[in-house]
Amino acid sequence: MGWLDKLERKYGKYAIPNLMYYVIMLYVVGYVLEIMQPELYGSLLCLDAEAILHGQIWRIFTFIIQPPSANLMFMLLALYLYYMIGNSLEYAWGAFRFNLYLFSGVILHVAACLLVYAVTGVNLAMGTTYLNLSLFLVFTYLFPDMEFLLFFIIPIKAKWLGIIEGIVYGVAIVGGLLAFLPGPAVLYLIRMGIYPDPAGGLAAFVSLLNLIIFMVGSQKNRFSSKTGKRRRSYKKKVRAARGGSHHRCAVCGRTEQDGEELEFRFCSKCAGNYEYCQDHLFTHEHRK
Repeated sequence: MGWLDKLERKYGKYAIPNLMYYVIMLYVVGYVLEIMQPELYGSLLCLDAEAILHGQIWRIFTFIIQPPSANLMFMLLALYLYYMIGNSLEYAWGAFRFNLYLFSGVILHVAACLLVYAVTGVNLAMGTTYLNLSLFLVFTYLFPDMEFLLFFIIPIKAKWLGIIEGIVYGVAIVGGLLAFLPGPAVLYLIRMGIYPDPAGGLAAFVSLLNLIIFMVGSQKNRFSSKTGKRRRSYKKKVRAARGGSHHRCAVCGRTEQDGEELEFRFCSKCAGNYEYCQDHLFTHEHRK
């Protein structure tokens, strides 16, 4: 049993169900404050290590209300995506693990901000942009073949969007490191249109670290290569004995013969025994 399983058995009862709903509400509050009092977040609510160490402890929590965008249209689109992705992850992982992922990301942001200030004296005001983006990165890992409509027109699989987002993380981390170059080199980069951003680079690194730690901890116990080979051989023999496929997705029509890694589940909200693959289990239209 892994450490995540142990934590879930011990503390799972304290998990907050539908956590993404409350996160979305916080973003709405943050957006309203941004419209009514634009300077309030930066002066009293953002993540500021110096202010926290001088008694403004509430910043540890209030920095998470930073809205994804100040533009209403992009704000609504981002909230819709975050809500859909967050609910899908909670459904796939369970409430406890989804809670743990979000809260550990917040804690790592605060810890990194305080550590950098304590060691270097530099106060980096990190936001939650990369923490939010990491939700989509996890989603592309769990559902790589799910399709999105890029620009509402071009179909593209989630795994390719995940690769693009991974590149964005890499660029952000490298951009953060560029800030530590000698002064003349930094000025030269700025003239070229490259703006080093240590706060963004640290936030991207911390979010990626949180994702890696969590995904490694979520891995199932591995079988030996010989055992895995025997299991695959056994599955093939079972399918041959059945004379065909046993599972079929009601949306895309794929069966277990289309890939050994495919998983199939029945939907409890559909009227009838409809089965779906992991890419359509959370996204299909329920049948009445």
